[in-house]
This record gives sequence, structure tokens and C-alpha cells, in this order.
Amino acid sequence: MESTRIIAVRHGETAWNRDSRIQGHLDIELNNKGRAQASLVARALAESEAIDAIYSSDLARARATAQPVADATGAPLTLLPELRERCFGDFQGLTFAQISDTLPEEAHKWRKRDPDWAAPNGGESLRQLQHRLSETVNELAARHVGQQIALFTHGGVLDMLYRIATGLGLQDARTWQLGNAAVNRLLWTPSGLTLVGWGDETHLEGASLDETTA
Repeated sequence: MESTRIIAVRHGETAWNRDSRIQGHLDIELNNKGRAQASLVARALAESEAIDAIYSSDLARARATAQPVADATGAPLTLLPELRERCFGDFQGLTFAQISDTLPEEAHKWRKRDPDWAAPNGGESLRQLQHRLSETVNELAARHVGQQIALFTHGGVLDMLYRIATGLGLQDARTWQLGNAAVNRLLWTPSGLTLVGWGDETHLEGASLDETTA
């Protein structure tokens, strides 16, 4: 059967990750730890994987995680806005606590994972995100049958890819991790996505990744 192997990686850490601040489509850079994580992902994948193409969200935090992998493997890198994080409208730039304090009704709908709810002023619903990613991943994977591609993207995107691959619903509680710079593996066939492996962080173990890392 025709298939494409997919490595999906969340971007490295940002200062806003540490602050629990919603990034969405805002263009936030990696912090020092995130840059170190990107280097470690690049080394691990270059040493153990044959990657035919790399696709990354065009936001800086994903792009800066993907570029070292492209440099180390020689695989071509293409930037795609379709791999961006879910857009959170007015929530972007706020912490979880600030959202609960200032927009309690909207925060409640968000926590309930209402599939058709979207944050005010241009936010994206879970259903819209699911549609966007299903179309994007199907299109990319169909270009690379018999090959392996790497996707560099965001936590909300990876959460949705996990749900698509496992058949879990949009409102099911999350029990899986979405670690910065973790390696996740999926298999695409014309029938859809299946899960191969999730949340591999062995390449990050034993390294000094605090905020002083160069």
C-alpha cells in the first residue's frame, strides 16, 4: 500500500511557553533553551533518519527549529502558513490566568472544547483547525509516497494530528504530551493517518537546557 512516513516536531521552547502565554499566530522567537533544543533535534535526526523533505510553519519559532535540521540533513525546507498554530484572536498575548479573569465566558467555552467556538476577533475553531490540517497533511504526504518527511509546527497542531490519527474526538480530554522539540511519528496512507510513536524526548536527555544555554 502507498504510504508516507511523517516525523512531526513541535518547535523549541519560547519565553511565552514558560509564561503560559498564548502565542497563536504571533511571531515569537525561540529562547536560549529552545535554540539548544533545535540543535539537539537536528543532531538526532541527521544521525538516524533519511529525510526527503522538510515542511515548517512560517512562524519564527517553528522555522528556527526546522532550519538546523535542514542544514544538518540537506533536506529542502519549505515554509507553509498552513502549518501555523491555531489562531486565537483576542486571546493571543494573554496568559491563561488573564483570559480567565478578563474573558470568563469565552474562557469557559474554550475549556469545554466546544468544536465550533472561536476566540473573538479572528480566532479559529477546533473544527476549522481540523479541516485545515487534514487537507494540508494529506496534500503534503501524497507528494512523498514511499518517502519520509518532517513537519515542524506547534502544540495545537500536534494535538489535532494525534486526534486525527487515533480517531479521538475534538472534545476528548488530552492524555498525551506535547513537549517542545519532542519527536512524534505518524504514517500516512490514502486511508488516512495512523500513530506510530509519540513524545520521544530521548535526544534531549542529559543535556544542559537552562536559560543560560548558548
